[in-house]
Amino acid sequence: MKTEIHPKYEAAEIHCGCGNSWETRSTKPRLRVDVCSRCHPFYTGEQRLVDTGGQVERFRRRAEKKTL
Repeated sequence: MKTEIHPKYEAAEIHCGCGNSWETRSTKPRLRVDVCSRCHPFYTGEQRLVDTGGQVERFRRRAEKKTL
């Protein structure tokens, strides 16, 4: 393996949109995520939609048109 061409692997702080944060190791010192295991519907058991750019609302409008 060539030396000094790989990025540093150091401690990293991960921050979620729900406010949860934890420390791990990564090549980047800080990372931000939208959902984590504390707030993701699969892990929490909640029925919650994560709307990205209005996609859920557009789907609901299309589905409503088809039922009419």
